Amino acid sequence: MTKLSVNINKIATLRNSRGGNNPDLVKVALDCERFGAQGITVHPRPDERHIRYQDVYDLKAVIATELNIEGNCREDKFVDLVLANKPAQVTLVPDAEGQITSNHGWDTVKYKDYLKEMVAVFQKESIRVSIFVDPVVEMVEGAVETGTDRIELYTEAYAQNYFADREKAIVNYIAAAHHANKLGLGINAGHDLDLHNLHYFAQSIPGLLEVSIGHALISDALYLGLETTVQKYLQQLI
Repeated sequence: MTKLSVNINKIATLRNSRGGNNPDLVKVALDCERFGAQGITVHPRPDERHIRYQDVYDLKAVIATELNIEGNCREDKFVDLVLANKPAQVTLVPDAEGQITSNHGWDTVKYKDYLKEMVAVFQKESIRVSIFVDPVVEMVEGAVETGTDRIELYTEAYAQNYFADREKAIVNYIAAAHHANKLGLGINAGHDLDLHNLHYFAQSIPGLLEVSIGHALISDALYLGLETTVQKYLQQLI
C-alpha cells in the first residue's frame, strides 16, 4: 500500500497568522499519525512564513512515523537543519527565494554533479534522499546518476488536466514510473493530489511508495474534520 505523508505547512500558516500556538502544530502532527497517516511532511522556507525551523526540532522529538523534510539544499541553513535532525527522508526541491509553492522539478541532467554531491551529504548521515522531478524520462535517468534513493514526481500537471482527460494527464507519469522501476529508483509523488484524483493516480503508477499531501487535505478537513479526512485519503490509496 502507498503510504500517506501529511504536509502540515498550512497548519503552521494558520498558527502564524495570529501568533501564539493555536492551532498546535505538534498536536496536529501527532493526531494525523493517530488517525492513520504514515508520515509527516514539512517544507520550511528561509522566511519561516509557515514552518519555523524550531518546529522541525519539536516535531523530530515526538514523531513516531516518518518525518520528511522538503526544501532547497542550496540554502545552507536548510542543509544544517536536516543534518541536525536526521529525518527519515529529505526531499530536495529547487525552490526560488520567496516562491509561494513548488512549481517545477530539478533538471537532474544540468545539475547532476551538484545533486550527486548533496545526495552524498545526506546519505552519509543515513538520511533517505528523494529528488523532486517532473515526469520526464530524461530527468529520471539523471536522478539515477545522482545516487538518490527516490524521486518525487511533481503532480501539478496531472491534477490540472485530470478532469479534461485523466488518461492523457497520467501518461507521462506512467512512463516515468516504469523507467524509475527499471532503474531501481523508489517513487514518491506530490502536489495538488486530492480526493478526486488520488485514487486513479495511485492505482495507475507502478511502485508508488508514498504521496505527500497538504493543501487539499487540510482544506478538506475544514469541512470533514481531520480524522475523517485522513481516513478518506488513506482509503484512496487502498
